[in-house]
Amino acid sequence: MSARFIVTGGGTSGHINPALAIAGLLKQYYKGKDEECEIIFTGRAEGLEGELVPKAGYDFRPITAMAMPLKPSPRFFKALMALNKGKAQCRKIITEFKPDAVISTGGYVSAPLLYAARALKIPVMIHEANAFPGRANKLLSKGAALVMTGFPDQEDIFPKAKLVRYTGNPVRDIMFGNTYEDSRAKLGLTGNDKLVFTMGGSLGAKTLTNFILGAASDPKFSDIKFVLSVGKHNAVALPKDLPSNLEIKDYIDEPNIYLAGSDVCILRAGAVTCAEITATGACAVMVPYPHAAHDHQTYNANVVAKDGGGIVISDADVEAGKLTDVLMGLLEDDDRRLSIRHKAASKAVTDTNERIIEAIKEALVKD
Repeated sequence: MSARFIVTGGGTSGHINPALAIAGLLKQYYKGKDEECEIIFTGRAEGLEGELVPKAGYDFRPITAMAMPLKPSPRFFKALMALNKGKAQCRKIITEFKPDAVISTGGYVSAPLLYAARALKIPVMIHEANAFPGRANKLLSKGAALVMTGFPDQEDIFPKAKLVRYTGNPVRDIMFGNTYEDSRAKLGLTGNDKLVFTMGGSLGAKTLTNFILGAASDPKFSDIKFVLSVGKHNAVALPKDLPSNLEIKDYIDEPNIYLAGSDVCILRAGAVTCAEITATGACAVMVPYPHAAHDHQTYNANVVAKDGGGIVISDADVEAGKLTDVLMGLLEDDDRRLSIRHKAASKAVTDTNERIIEAIKEALVKD
């Protein structure tokens, strides 16, 4: 006996990484039952998924897709033609592969597969990572066999789905079980050493990078160590002579240690980043990416920050210099940092993997 799934989701790592994580969980679950699990992916060959999915070892079937404009424009007709072409491609893939279900983690690349699956009466399962759902997931949740949510209290957002389950967002196992003290020791921090860690994602973050460059040079922070992960394609030209208290890295192999061991973390607020904040119990200042679709990062950050689980400050306020006082206030207040850590950690979903598998099993039985 074997199980078959087609998984889709793309455009950004925020869609692709959860898709790969869910595929990995399914493989692991069925392997534990001594059953086969065949999984293929659909997406745009020229999209990030076209690079990351084959690299992860999965069969990738390229399809046509284009983002629908928010307002009427000539581009609408091009997007509609692309959607129709993609639907036809996906109908062929579904007919040949005969999946038990299709699973989407969002992005416009998912629309052709979900439309085709609905037309062919194949169960549709959706994982919505963000606190504010994407257009594709929200629109195509009607009649879905399952919607899994990364944030709590979203049942009313998907009223026409057959089943809605709060699973949380999948993160790597290394994010759990890190203490502040052990992580500091691994980072070589002793005594009253204080560390500020900043990470802006694979493309870096211009506003955050500029802030850290300025803060590390500010005499007020001369005794603070800064570690900045700029990403491999950082938009800011870095100076040749860096302050002695600033370390810059292209990539962080073990972000769990930095998140757990830093006194303050300054981060964007993507769905997976927010899950990592809670999993590590980080004391985080979240600066939502201002150009995210529907400003969904602000929604994500506010869920984490509610009841004192973190601090949210806008990109514009950082550029206006307001983060300096916020950071200084946190570094001078040990009790507040500890409180933020505890409240952030209390929001972690420690059994996301199990919740996802149980939700999929439940939906397969019900549909």
